[in-house]
Amino acid sequence: MKPTIPKGTRDFGPIEMAKRNYIFDTIRQVYALYGFQQIETPAMETLQTLMGKYGEEGDKLLFKVLNSGDFLSKLTDEDISQISNLNPQISNHLASKMCEKGLRYDLTVPFARYVVMHREELQLPFKRYQIQPVWRADRPQKGRYREFYQCDADVVGSDSLLNEVELMQIIDTVFSRFGIRVQIKINNRKILSGIAEVIGAADKIVDITVAIDKLDKIGIDNVNQELREDGLTEEQIAKLQPIIMLSGTNDEKLSTIAEVLKDSETGLKGVEELRYILGVLGGNHHSQISNLNSQLKNELQLDLTLARGLNYYTGAIFEVKALDVEMGSITGGGRYDNLTGIFGMPGLSGVGISFGADRIYDVLNQLDLYPKESVNTTQLLFINFGEKETAYCLPYINMVRARGIRAELYPDSAKMKKQMSYANAKQIPFVVLAGENEMNEGKLTLKNMETGEQQMLTIEEIIERVK
Repeated sequence: MKPTIPKGTRDFGPIEMAKRNYIFDTIRQVYALYGFQQIETPAMETLQTLMGKYGEEGDKLLFKVLNSGDFLSKLTDEDISQISNLNPQISNHLASKMCEKGLRYDLTVPFARYVVMHREELQLPFKRYQIQPVWRADRPQKGRYREFYQCDADVVGSDSLLNEVELMQIIDTVFSRFGIRVQIKINNRKILSGIAEVIGAADKIVDITVAIDKLDKIGIDNVNQELREDGLTEEQIAKLQPIIMLSGTNDEKLSTIAEVLKDSETGLKGVEELRYILGVLGGNHHSQISNLNSQLKNELQLDLTLARGLNYYTGAIFEVKALDVEMGSITGGGRYDNLTGIFGMPGLSGVGISFGADRIYDVLNQLDLYPKESVNTTQLLFINFGEKETAYCLPYINMVRARGIRAELYPDSAKMKKQMSYANAKQIPFVVLAGENEMNEGKLTLKNMETGEQQMLTIEEIIERVK
């Protein structure tokens, strides 16, 4: 049998894991700086929790988990005939008989479920972060996987737009630490609702947002075709064009869209929210809070075509693209007002972001931006010359480890060439040699594997040199 793994999944070796941990640790540190606390939820949720939260397309991408035991006993003859006919569209009714659980599609819906279940224990506003894998039955392609990690931060129990401002600062800080130049795109679902309203297609808001969210991928002509198929008239599609293709500075776009939406209360509310967020982050005259220190290092751009396909967003929405690599969105998020209402806790507002760790991993790889120290596992390898030499080295190994240096002793007294090859393969920067001379002197020889330089030193000098 030839070993294999499912399409859309990946193995990660030690070097890859060191790189991934650098990503997770960086994001974790920034979240903690802003007062977020970590939680975890199960890999599986009930289908009742997951279904109907991501729109029709999202529901199709849920991995359903087959019930254990004799689930076939619950099926009728009609159900079984559907299976035997290999019907590609097995109904939700049939799926519910065979599956009660599914792998989580994202971390936001499980978080909403968590908040409702633990409401008595939580201090609101509750700021949580979560770094865990999610699963989607998507078609695997470059930058798109069936199993991937999300790194979410959410604030629930506060309507304040300062939460949106903080999340923009978190995004900016994380990517500045990574050294990745990004463009942060922002829009507001209230503006999109207002646009649907003023073109006379308020009932088509979901269809419009799903279609224009694909603009970057499929182009304006295909977006328009999709809108036609969704039932929009040519007149309505024509009214959408100048809005979708709007250009200029953020202020100019806001002024133009405010004029377009002057008869939509919802749309104008969205404009007002964006004006505040952009004002605080830009320190300009539109904001009552003008703080030049809050300006971002990366560009924040108002993009009226940004829709983010998930149905639960109700306010500001964000998306981040890397500027120097061809890659889809590497971070996204937004404001949701009604998510916990589905679980019996209405009126709790939240806003959150999610870093796509797997895409960030690929971007850092392509741009070669990993710090050298994040990839090296062992810093110091002690060469094994035999039992007597090993007995001499062991106390020194304990000493360097106690001082925070990652060290190991080669376990076998193999040929020197083999031990050196091991050090090179693991990219270990220093090796220690201890033979008769070193033992007589009470010292050790340190070899720099990059320069080849060797020097007999005390253990304290070695610690100083390696650190």
